[in-house]
Amino acid sequence: MAHRIDGRKLGRPTDHRLALFRNLVTDLLKHERIITTEAKAKEVRGLAERVITLGKRGDLSSRRRALGYVYDKAIVKKVFDELGPRYADRPGGYSRIVKLGARRGDGARMAQLELIEEVEEV
Repeated sequence: MAHRIDGRKLGRPTDHRLALFRNLVTDLLKHERIITTEAKAKEVRGLAERVITLGKRGDLSSRRRALGYVYDKAIVKKVFDELGPRYADRPGGYSRIVKLGARRGDGARMAQLELIEEVEEV
């Protein structure tokens, strides 16, 4: 039985998998939309939302934790200056996964992971 086992290994060694996640989170925060496999999107979603929550907090400790995870300093600046204030009133759920169907080459299920646009309520 596989009780209490969390996360997907994605057929990679641990260091490769963690570097992949960091790259995907960095790209998602940079472009605000990425297309990847459904399994990778589901794994990366929580990690990206955690970094955005650090941006909402906005203190020096949070900035240093984000710098320790995201590869690009400019992206961390964007998280703290743009994304944190954008989602300030939202208690989580900053991204959505849109399923796109199977990839032509190998049939892998593809998905688009995107940051949601905060809509102004009138």
